[in-house]
Amino acid sequence: MYQNCFRRTGGGACDAGETAVVAMDDGSSCDLEKMKWRKAMQRSCRSLSRFIATNRAFCTSTKSADNEKIVASVLFERLPVVIPKIDPVVYAFQEFSFHWRQQFRRAYPEEFLKKSDARGKGEYQIDFVPAPRITEADKTNDKRSLQRALDRRLYLLLYGDAHGAPKGQSVWHFPEKVYNSEETLRKCAESALESVIGDLSHTYFVGNAPMGHIAMPPTEKNKDNKSFKRFFFKSQVIATNKVNINCKDFVWVTKDELLEYFPEHSEYLTKMIIS
Repeated sequence: MYQNCFRRTGGGACDAGETAVVAMDDGSSCDLEKMKWRKAMQRSCRSLSRFIATNRAFCTSTKSADNEKIVASVLFERLPVVIPKIDPVVYAFQEFSFHWRQQFRRAYPEEFLKKSDARGKGEYQIDFVPAPRITEADKTNDKRSLQRALDRRLYLLLYGDAHGAPKGQSVWHFPEKVYNSEETLRKCAESALESVIGDLSHTYFVGNAPMGHIAMPPTEKNKDNKSFKRFFFKSQVIATNKVNINCKDFVWVTKDELLEYFPEHSEYLTKMIIS
């Protein structure tokens, strides 16, 4: 502890240019300027600690966590199987570019061109027949099959109970799970998808962070439920064309068809799903 006394060699008050010292309990002494600097540092540390305690920018208080739940939803998609059709405008530009380059191309000897035409006509020639773009599932409009809309991305929707829906009423929704005690929010999303398809060996989660989130206030049909936040994670079907779905009903839909299932959130989903 500091003692409330000052001492000066030779006694008397400190003159200009002389250094004041403070007597310590252990017999040592320190300069007055150093003591002032230490006190200023202590005040700065106390102010910083109070600021951190009152401004919790990277965490949520327990009170808000109890009032508002977090739901992890999975946007489970199947990537295009065949190359999408070229847009007519793009095709017209490619045709124009090809004919424009032809007038500046180098002229090759006729013998060289004939040899290039004969290439591939030997005993190893394979007759290639492209697979049809329109499948039987397209003709019958079977939305439970992955063998449809081969040049588009398909997204999985489930029909059943969902968080925030009226009790006892089945609705269309994404695979979801209320966050409880999982290590991360992605672990919660993985658990939600695993409960639907049973195995994640043919899935790939794109990144650890959610691709978007939306606040879900209580609706007029279900005013008893509290508001919650829904976080979306993207996952993709890998190396398989059949997925076993454990649900009352399900569909694989394109982006345009998906918006018809959620008209109230169509604007947000259009921005979130870029493809």
